[in-house]
Amino acid sequence: MSVLTRRHLLRRAALSASAVPAARLSVGAAATAAAGTGATLTGCDAGSESDPERRTSPEARLGLRFPERFGWGAATSAYQIEGAAKEDGRGESVWDTFSHTPGRVRNGDTGDTAADHYHRYLGDLDLMQELGLDTYRFSISWPRIQADGTGTPNQRGLDFYRRLVDGLHQRGIAPMATLFHWDLPQSLQDIGGWESRDVAYRFADYAEAVFAALGDTVPVWLTINEPKTVVQNGYLGGHHAPGLRDPAAAYLVAHHLQLAHGLAVQALRATGSDSRIGPALNLHPCYPADDSPGVEEATRLYDGYENRLYLDSIFKGAYPADVLADLGPDSRLAQGIRDGDLAIISAPVDLLAVQYYTPIYVTAGGGITRKWPTSVASWQQIFPEGMYDILTRVTRDYGDVPLTITENGLPTPDVLAADGTVDDPARIEFLRDHLAAVHRAIADGVPLESYHVWSLMDNFEWNEGYEQRWGLIYVDFPTQRRVLKRSAHWYRGVIADNAI
Repeated sequence: MSVLTRRHLLRRAALSASAVPAARLSVGAAATAAAGTGATLTGCDAGSESDPERRTSPEARLGLRFPERFGWGAATSAYQIEGAAKEDGRGESVWDTFSHTPGRVRNGDTGDTAADHYHRYLGDLDLMQELGLDTYRFSISWPRIQADGTGTPNQRGLDFYRRLVDGLHQRGIAPMATLFHWDLPQSLQDIGGWESRDVAYRFADYAEAVFAALGDTVPVWLTINEPKTVVQNGYLGGHHAPGLRDPAAAYLVAHHLQLAHGLAVQALRATGSDSRIGPALNLHPCYPADDSPGVEEATRLYDGYENRLYLDSIFKGAYPADVLADLGPDSRLAQGIRDGDLAIISAPVDLLAVQYYTPIYVTAGGGITRKWPTSVASWQQIFPEGMYDILTRVTRDYGDVPLTITENGLPTPDVLAADGTVDDPARIEFLRDHLAAVHRAIADGVPLESYHVWSLMDNFEWNEGYEQRWGLIYVDFPTQRRVLKRSAHWYRGVIADNAI
């Protein structure tokens, strides 16, 4: 890896981790700004920003109906909601270690209790049923199944997920289970974590144990959640577990995460299961920031690191040549690829889970800049058109693989009012405008099957602790009281009508 590449990677991580927020506007104001620049925002034709009803009422309908049998869902992850960190044989994860390290997480928060879902899952299932969810995407805690990441699975951990899955079926909700959502057992980190090739094979063993226990009761399995986030936030920026800043290691980690994905796909196939399986990738459409010389090439390379590194290896059986060239032939990624690895990584999948939050605008120097208003999360630019662009790009470049959206959402400064309600109109606007983009993508031929809001409920938001609220359901963490927000009532109506 060249010194220049190393500097670019570290700068990219720093920009991602600590970018100064732009002026924050409502989602409707963002749409108006887009219209003012000539950008097309999907759904505006059904109710423009000049329409007083739409401007004043986020619940105003656009008259867009979704295909029959389209799936409506919500998503969570284990460490963010379960709590019960030391109960029933659960081992320590890298996030337990990270969150208990002073200075790592805002306000010193940890996931020890989170939303206490481990003890309150029955009530949470009832709330999912009340919302009318068709599908629920959750993750399984690896250290709850194997405390040290290896060996005989912990039956108490498996039993919890069996009860959860059975409860979903009893309520007519389809389970969608993610095998890994960042909570690597600390014991495996102690032997190198994802820098160690052996951990990919330990992941395959863990996947086999979970498949054996839950089998076809889970119709859809997702392998690795957002490998890019582990790479960029955990190994470049250092603001996620395991908290490292090591560019040389980062892309070897990317390779081993991709290898783990492929091994899990093979493990499910070996069982003869009829369940479907695929990866969950957060994809960021990359645009040139301007028309200056060199910006197109810089944007192409940035896209290589953001998107093609993961998409090409899974769907084309090769890493992008420009990324490999930029890292150099002596990079740990290049040196870590063994014969047969890419055949494993590109084992055929049944679907791709897409997660969209923000666009990226790239400068000629390889940096990034802001074009749109941001949310409470300063890294998130509000640009619904990016949803359309990334969905159509995946279908155009990688064929008609079935797609599901497994994360899309907005943090807002929610407050529990004296009358027991939570008013979050900005979240409704955000979801409505992004769903309009989804509708347009489907109309233009994208084979999209379902949509999951991030998140079902407020949770432990990684290094932000409990500062950011992303949920449809408000969680009063001191009492663990649950309250349906205004957005939850709106989403229930969307599901019932299959329309926005």
